[in-house]
Amino acid sequence: MTRVLFWLALVFLVLFAIRSKIRGMQQRAREQQRPNPFTPPGRPQQLPDAELMLCCAHCGVYYPASENVQAKGHDYCSHAHATL
Repeated sequence: MTRVLFWLALVFLVLFAIRSKIRGMQQRAREQQRPNPFTPPGRPQQLPDAELMLCCAHCGVYYPASENVQAKGHDYCSHAHATL
């Protein structure tokens, strides 16, 4: 009799674990389909435009293109590096 109870309890626990795993997967899928709550209704969700990054010819650091200093056909991160 104890063996039957043991196997029934084991089957119950396995079914419970499978059921909770499936519910968790369904809940994650629903959360991914949900729109951003901060986006006004009727407007598509847009990502901000990324700025182009350039590499300094002297030090190799990447910096935004809006801070670019050009000298002798190369891109530099500052006036100090452009003069070196």
